[in-house]
Amino acid sequence: MLVHICCSVDSHYFIEELRKAYPEEEIVGYFYDPNIHPLSEYELRFLDVKRSCDKLKIKLYKGEYEYEKWLNAVRGFENEPEKGARCKICFDLRMGSSVEFAAKLGQKKLTTTLLTSPKKDLEQLKNALQKECEPYGIEFLAPDFRKNGGTQRQFALAKEQKLYHQNYCGCIYGLKKQKQDKNFIDELMSPINRQILPASIEARIKLYKKVNLLEKKSIKFEIIRQKFLNYRLLSALIKLDKKVVKSYILFYSHFKNHYTRFSLDENNLNQNLKDGFYKSTKDEMLFVEFKKFNSYFKNKWKNFEDFLKNPLRVEEEIKWRNKFFGAYDLSPIIILEKIFPARYEISAKSEIYYDTKEILIKN
Repeated sequence: MLVHICCSVDSHYFIEELRKAYPEEEIVGYFYDPNIHPLSEYELRFLDVKRSCDKLKIKLYKGEYEYEKWLNAVRGFENEPEKGARCKICFDLRMGSSVEFAAKLGQKKLTTTLLTSPKKDLEQLKNALQKECEPYGIEFLAPDFRKNGGTQRQFALAKEQKLYHQNYCGCIYGLKKQKQDKNFIDELMSPINRQILPASIEARIKLYKKVNLLEKKSIKFEIIRQKFLNYRLLSALIKLDKKVVKSYILFYSHFKNHYTRFSLDENNLNQNLKDGFYKSTKDEMLFVEFKKFNSYFKNKWKNFEDFLKNPLRVEEEIKWRNKFFGAYDLSPIIILEKIFPARYEISAKSEIYYDTKEILIKN
């Protein structure tokens, strides 16, 4: 029997129940979910599905990430609601690939863990399975393991097994609708310098890799959720005398104004540039020369370019900020290669917001 798998929270409970219902069947897993966006979220879900399948001792195959194929399939249905026409097309596509793979492996039955998701329509899934399986002569199974308290048992098991519980179904259109009241979608943000942001998908990947390692070493641990004040720099551009210059903005630099400008003449600079720091009265901005900043870290970087490509970890940036300016400081801290007399223009947008993150604690 081939089981199409969407995520570990659905699959772990579903496969356990499937084994009870079909004790003679050999179960093989197939992760095929080209609807999941972004790619990092796809890799995170596969990582935890693999961990779940290892626990259950079933073989798992990873399908192709055919995101463009999925986008083309649902084109024109972007604004459909959950359980609408877009979901039907999505199920057809995923079940179509699954039945082809089942036939390739010589499997005689096909089902999907999507059947346990409370957000999915059982009839849509049953119809997709039947439609795609019949031409191949493969038997489809559509058991309802949600009833009689199944959903509650599913979530209890997921919590017990410390499985990754995603906060959206997977596709970009569902995510966009879910976040329509926000100014930005943090799941779609990833710095070009590969820095790992708090509560980001990359941070979760790092955490669940550690979970996997600790379990293999039989080290006991807990995962707790923590409320905190998160931050995202949405955009920033620094100009000196109308020319864009390279710069770096430290974490928690919150810009009250989206656009700020001021002129810094030589007299002002000589009076107020103190040991590589210049404090502007505009929006409480602090400018730091790279040479001075580098000295705090024992000249860790060869030059400014090296620093831009290999910045500190966010935790290290916060630690440095707290040490010199206090735990509650949110002033913009801008690092420039050199501070010199010029007309300064700063265009920037940032967001500070309440969020939660998962913390791993060893017992």
